[in-house]
Amino acid sequence: MGPLRRFGACWEAHVVPRMVNKMCAATPVAEMRDRVTAGLHGTVVEVGFGSGLNLPHLPPSVDRLLAVDPAMTGRRLAAERIEASAVPVDLVGLDGEELPLGDASVDGAISTFTLCTIPDAGRALRELRRVLRPGAQLHFLEHGLSPDPPVAKWQHRLTPLQRRVAGGCHFDRPIERLIADAGFTITKLRNHYMPGPKTFGYLYEGTAVGA
Repeated sequence: MGPLRRFGACWEAHVVPRMVNKMCAATPVAEMRDRVTAGLHGTVVEVGFGSGLNLPHLPPSVDRLLAVDPAMTGRRLAAERIEASAVPVDLVGLDGEELPLGDASVDGAISTFTLCTIPDAGRALRELRRVLRPGAQLHFLEHGLSPDPPVAKWQHRLTPLQRRVAGGCHFDRPIERLIADAGFTITKLRNHYMPGPKTFGYLYEGTAVGA
């Protein structure tokens, strides 16, 4: 592996998880986490567990969290949150595209700022649908493609750069369509912009149930 590739691997493994941990802990995002975790209960799987930023927001009705994430640095950053959490956490897998869980085995699922990065987001969503019990919901908070043409234009332009510097993150994934195409029916959806540049922050916040 050449020096540039080694640098890229080091950046993605060690720097990106720390950037995400810092940026996604901001107060406005924390308030959104309170909303998106509301209603979760029983055994819940989280793809893109990262540094455990959702843990303090989980309601008491959650009995167990099954965490899936490939970033070892993120897991180290999550250690204190896991220790302080009232909800037991099991680190069960690395790959959201291939969940090590049985069919219809969980009571809920959550994905926050994750579908932008998973290489095959559609496959990951189909896996979540597979492991959810009938009637169980996926709770999601994701950034993605804006319906505003000038914003979308810049999202398409900047995504190749964003993918390089932010671990494969896309600005321009159509989150609502990806969820629907995976066989979910969206039961609640709120679209809005985060404070700051619109290119970075068009949000999809809601719930969906397997059709």
